[in-house]
Amino acid sequence: MIPRSLGGKKIAILLESEFIPEEIEAYQKRFSELKATVHLMSRLWNQPSVRFFSDEDTGNTPRTIDVNIDFQNVDVNDYAAVIMTANYTSVRLRYFEPPTGQPIGAEQVRTSPAVQFYAKAMANPRIIKGALCHGLWILTPMPELLKGRQVICHEVVLADIINTGAVYTTSPTGVVVDGDLVTGRSKHEVEPFIDAITEQIQQLSVATNRFSSRRPTTSVSRLRVAS
Repeated sequence: MIPRSLGGKKIAILLESEFIPEEIEAYQKRFSELKATVHLMSRLWNQPSVRFFSDEDTGNTPRTIDVNIDFQNVDVNDYAAVIMTANYTSVRLRYFEPPTGQPIGAEQVRTSPAVQFYAKAMANPRIIKGALCHGLWILTPMPELLKGRQVICHEVVLADIINTGAVYTTSPTGVVVDGDLVTGRSKHEVEPFIDAITEQIQQLSVATNRFSSRRPTTSVSRLRVAS
């Protein structure tokens, strides 16, 4: 059952240029209705705000979003969920720079600030992670974080995701839940994707409260819910 309120919990939405406007609007509308606070964030390159442009393949003028939160300046553990948006936002966020005076090396792909931020979220089972469509690309520099996880994604990125050792899983809803990781096939599944994330946040909150009252010193194990 989808809860009516998330009680002021914070949701982090990672985005970059080539975002899908309807997806972002769905997060803002639905999570606001659930009394959650949505923070749009990205890498701001030491600027107070950066304007990002939407993907537009219909000939229309791209839409824009001004983002003023740099994920490098927040504590990921303050968030109930961290969502990697669809389309090519994750590719752009994987950008990294080699140390000054050094050539680019393969091992440096893991140093992207956005990859590091999402990896920190993956390390905390109390944070629900969401990745829609192409979003799992954010984790391909750290394949060990996806190995063995049940996921769904857009077929464009499927080969890369399989190569991480993830387990591609079909679902009639286009959404797959593997404990604290929620994935969706494409932008068309954004509504059930949001619902699944919301349910996981609520279940985790209930489980945390139950464990806290019974065994205060015991950490909460990862929830696993069938898709």
